[in-house]
Amino acid sequence: MKKIMISMTLLLAVLAAQAQSDPKFASKQARKEMRKERKEQRITVRQLEGTDVSEQSKAQFQSDFGDMPDVTWSRDLYFDKATFTNSKGTKISAFYDYNGQLVGTSTPSSFASLPMSAQQEIMKHYTNYQDAPVIFYDDNESNETDMILYGVQFEDADNYFIEVADKKGRPVVLKVTPAGEVSWFTDLPTK
Repeated sequence: MKKIMISMTLLLAVLAAQAQSDPKFASKQARKEMRKERKEQRITVRQLEGTDVSEQSKAQFQSDFGDMPDVTWSRDLYFDKATFTNSKGTKISAFYDYNGQLVGTSTPSSFASLPMSAQQEIMKHYTNYQDAPVIFYDDNESNETDMILYGVQFEDADNYFIEVADKKGRPVVLKVTPAGEVSWFTDLPTK
């Protein structure tokens, strides 16, 4: 009788472990838990002071990218942002932190540029992906400052971000790694 009870307990434990939902397509409760974990792990990004772009950021940009004739600068709460067009005609945004150091760059991308495994997974579970806005974020590995996109801070890593709709039509942002792993990143406000 004891062996049967132990066997049943183990069987239930295995079934319960397998029944856990996949974090990629998590329920509302799982999303809340992910947000809570992110908040606990978050390293506070230092806010910038003032409204003028720092001279340190401009000098570092010159060092990083050279003389770009069409650079436009802006400043938000956390980053100085330089937007320019590179020699290949690609529009790039470069983000600089409190110390004027490059945090990373973002470039517009497309659904077709995502890894094939990610495309298949997105097609299976989401809608409005064909013409969806896609951003590729290229992290500066030598700077430990985390980036903030869509109002969410995330760890240093190169990733794609795509705005799609879930099966219920709610707008969400997915994070896609260069290896093709797809995960929920954040919800977008409904229009």
